[in-house]
Amino acid sequence: MKAIRFHETGGPEVLRYEDVEQPLPRAGQVRIRVAGSAFSPADNGIRAGTLPIPVTLPHVPGYDVSGIVDLVGDGVERFAEGDAVVGFLPMAGAGSAAQYAIAPAEALVRAPSSIPLENAAALPSVALTAWQALFDEARLEAGQRLLITGAGGAVGGYAIQLAKRAGASVIATASPRSREGVTAAGADQVIDHTTESVLDAVTQPVDVLLNLAPLDPAEFTALVALVRDGGVVVATTAWMPAPDDRARGVRGTVMYVRSDADQLAQLVSLVDSGELRVDVTQRVPLSELPRIHELAASGALRGKVVAVPALG
Repeated sequence: MKAIRFHETGGPEVLRYEDVEQPLPRAGQVRIRVAGSAFSPADNGIRAGTLPIPVTLPHVPGYDVSGIVDLVGDGVERFAEGDAVVGFLPMAGAGSAAQYAIAPAEALVRAPSSIPLENAAALPSVALTAWQALFDEARLEAGQRLLITGAGGAVGGYAIQLAKRAGASVIATASPRSREGVTAAGADQVIDHTTESVLDAVTQPVDVLLNLAPLDPAEFTALVALVRDGGVVVATTAWMPAPDDRARGVRGTVMYVRSDADQLAQLVSLVDSGELRVDVTQRVPLSELPRIHELAASGALRGKVVAVPALG
């Protein structure tokens, strides 16, 4: 089968589109004929060796997958050959940037039926990040005020939609190129962080501050003043701690997304009910994934990209 792999860490040039042996599932696993493999910013860090995730080389990147169950390992009863599935694969294992991928059955759920199967790969890790940040970490409730910094990316889009569905008021920061998408997601107030001071634009305290951007630590710390006494600061930027204000009871936490099939199934249900929109900017052939890594590494990639393997 064809797959994207890197045999050493480094820049996008280490990625190879090559023939590899088709994998076989072990007990508790299934093999998926991949329909879509979503690119995520963390893929750049794993490839470059800057994220502390212990992959085995050569490594197939991609941890979001959608596709059709092709072969079932021993002990798997939840799925059968021919089932359309979606899932968040273990980040240290072989990924989805291939014609076939191996997945733990426990990480998979039935794919949404209301969108193209390829596009469903854009859902798992980013939507789970938003869900877990808002509801597991921040305990967001109806009537609360949420400030999302760096809301223009995929996680931000899901966070806005989920927060609005929960009855929260959402203030989002975004650049001009992301403003339309952030507004379409349902933000009540959009702050252009390139021209406005967030500290000046937010005139009332917020209950939750969710940071999705690589802010300067001093800038991040200053934003804590916008959080009410007893509020929460959540960051998804693993390389930077979340500031707090213990004197006012403001808690800071850095969250790390985890695979959760129950939560993912709820997100799929929201997609199929029309309550959650999955945005895919472009679909590209799997062979073009190195170019996507190049664009991302240079800061020129916009939106969510899904790589689609050739049939085989």
